[in-house]
Amino acid sequence: MNRFDIGGFTPFTLTDYPGKVAAIVFTQGCNLACPFCHNKALIPIKHIPEDEGKKRVTKVLSILAKRRGKIQGVVVTGGEPTIQPGLQDFLKALKELGLRVKLDTNGTNPGVLRQVLTEDLVDFIAMDIKAPWEKYAKLTGRKLNVDPLKESINFILESGVKCLFRTTFVSSLLTERDINVIKSYIPRYVPFVRQKFVVPKKDLVIWHEVAL
Repeated sequence: MNRFDIGGFTPFTLTDYPGKVAAIVFTQGCNLACPFCHNKALIPIKHIPEDEGKKRVTKVLSILAKRRGKIQGVVVTGGEPTIQPGLQDFLKALKELGLRVKLDTNGTNPGVLRQVLTEDLVDFIAMDIKAPWEKYAKLTGRKLNVDPLKESINFILESGVKCLFRTTFVSSLLTERDINVIKSYIPRYVPFVRQKFVVPKKDLVIWHEVAL
């Protein structure tokens, strides 16, 4: 398996995969630096030592294999999963376990999305649309070309895979007009979730040492 850095793991959730009992795998590293990020510890693209990285992947897959029948799916989130070289390999491993896969993404890597969706490695995809295009630099802490984001939206919509788009509403950064502009980027029939920003009391992501 190519490198796949896991920064956190939650073995059970009823809220992160619509309609499914699931686990959550958090990848380490993100190509954006949103000032309102709830999981700031996952932003740095710091490579976990290779041996530790392999150990975490093996451990998580082992836990998931033992929990088959108790969970139905896995949410792969971040960080940003699409910057992981081993994403495709990891998703294949999840599918081999008979698990459904939900992928959370910021949409900056449409080529990766096209690959995993075309190969039927994802059953549900959630893409964050951070802001109207002209405000993206302010909301993400990065200057970036928004054309790949538009490409990701179009491909997700064309893929036929279950999806939703979402925006975290930070009142100091976005307005109601901004939300309406964002919603105009997708068809009305496509689910859109407006997430309320809540200041985290602490970093929400930790590496859970779950007994095997």
